Amino acid sequence: MSSLPSSIDIAIIGAGAAGLGAAHALQGRGVSCIVLEARDRIGGRAHTIMASPDVTFDLGCGWLHSADRNAFVAIAEQLSFTIDKSRPPWRDQAYEAAFPREERAEFIGALEAFFTRTAEAAARGHDAPASDYLEPGNRWNGMIDAICTYLNGCELEQMSLLDFEAYADTEVNWRIRRGYGALVAAYGAGLPIALNCNVTLIDHGDTRIRLTTSQGTLTADKVIVTVPTNLIADEAIRFRPPLPAKVEAAAGLPLGLDNKVTLALDGWEHLPKDSGMRGRSHTARVGSFQLRPFGQPCIEGFYGGSFAREIEAAGAGALAAQAIDDVVALLGHDIRKSLKPLAESRWGADPFARGAYSHALPGHAGKRAVLAAPVDDRLFFAGEATPPDFFSTAHGARDSGERAAREALASLGKR
Repeated sequence: MSSLPSSIDIAIIGAGAAGLGAAHALQGRGVSCIVLEARDRIGGRAHTIMASPDVTFDLGCGWLHSADRNAFVAIAEQLSFTIDKSRPPWRDQAYEAAFPREERAEFIGALEAFFTRTAEAAARGHDAPASDYLEPGNRWNGMIDAICTYLNGCELEQMSLLDFEAYADTEVNWRIRRGYGALVAAYGAGLPIALNCNVTLIDHGDTRIRLTTSQGTLTADKVIVTVPTNLIADEAIRFRPPLPAKVEAAAGLPLGLDNKVTLALDGWEHLPKDSGMRGRSHTARVGSFQLRPFGQPCIEGFYGGSFAREIEAAGAGALAAQAIDDVVALLGHDIRKSLKPLAESRWGADPFARGAYSHALPGHAGKRAVLAAPVDDRLFFAGEATPPDFFSTAHGARDSGERAAREALASLGKR
């Protein structure tokens, strides 16, 4: 879009999956709308790059989680994106040379026992840090904690038990060969979007809502806010009059940190493609790896929680260096000369994300509903932090945008 309109019926803040879902739901409904995006691209935390001529890499979300209930599956089919339905590289897809079958079976048993304890405790309705349900002295507690940093971006002691158990997972996980970020970008093609348009103030104290942006101001009858919780909690985007309940809810749903790295792999074709590999550790300071994803000549690494934050703080290139050291420790010194850094994410340092995806702090499981609730039938809220069950996912974000659009249309007296 070449210029910002001065007035609009519905303004959407953020062109991630939620904002694009909202914009699609408003198309053909007799209202004018625009999506205001601070970045120079659409997709938000869904972003695919060509890390090399031979390697497609999702810096953000990469899996169609709960694919049998994921709206992006149908969208992929409509847009002619190939869906890969191979088994994911976790659980029984481990590379046995790095993690022997007997030890892996023992670990899986400990992990499933932990999940059973958390489910039983959540059924009693009392919230607590999920770490309370680790078995004291269990040798696998460190890796269980690490797994949960991959799922939530934080260690178990920072995680609400009730929120942890509310997450919906059908355990059907597929991929997009061209990249999940590429699919989300294609989904947004043709929508009315203003890029490089950072919204800093939402003034809802008058008859119409006034938005202050890096490209000027515009007024709107309704506004759909889809920005990450850390931006609301940090008041990088402010409300006038203030909305302390929203700021408090966002602070109770912080974005944890997960970062990904891809390493070029020269040779080593004997490594099984799409296989998983983890370091066996008694702490959560450990990465998870995918060997030769889609058969590509690379290894992907995944790091979460405070360990990911520590590595990111060390600067660009630190994640690749850590991943190379970890792979060498698992596969031997001979592989070092065959590894080369290609690309890495640094979502905590991204000014328009400030993290990966949300988790509820202990005692804050109910804050997702608080954040999602409309204000005066004029301000509507969406994003990956707002669904009651599919939170922290791209499809949950998309669905929440569609829900917020329906709420906005209803407030205008439109179906």
